[in-house]
Amino acid sequence: MLNWKLVLERAARGNPQPAREVAHSDAEWRARLTPEQYQVTRQQATERPFSSSMCSVFEPGRYACVCCDEILFDAEQKFESGTGWPSFSQPLGDDAIAYISDTSYGMQRIETVCNVCKAHLGHVFPDGPAPGGLRYCMNALALRKLEK
Repeated sequence: MLNWKLVLERAARGNPQPAREVAHSDAEWRARLTPEQYQVTRQQATERPFSSSMCSVFEPGRYACVCCDEILFDAEQKFESGTGWPSFSQPLGDDAIAYISDTSYGMQRIETVCNVCKAHLGHVFPDGPAPGGLRYCMNALALRKLEK
């Protein structure tokens, strides 16, 4: 189980190698994604809070990266954070997410990216539910819900 200490270690020292890697040119990403998905996943934008119905979806299923289809989260780890973005307490796999120190906007945060294609997903914070205490605050535009 991931915890805040391990997240900080990975952001500082490096992330596990993924089983596969997906890379495309900027033009290919633009062709594969909607303009909004491209802006969030490839340009590190943040969607407006409460702009997606995904925040209130809690049915069984999994969530994949919209860019490369890597499965990142299970609905069993999803919870209502009240933040306006879909929130999860743990990723599906230990190597699903990569962590990057983010000091933009005068803040100290940990950015989360898909470890397979490096798509920006959102940020992780140490204020989630027990036992891991993590809150993965994700952009809904970066995820695709799969039915279980």
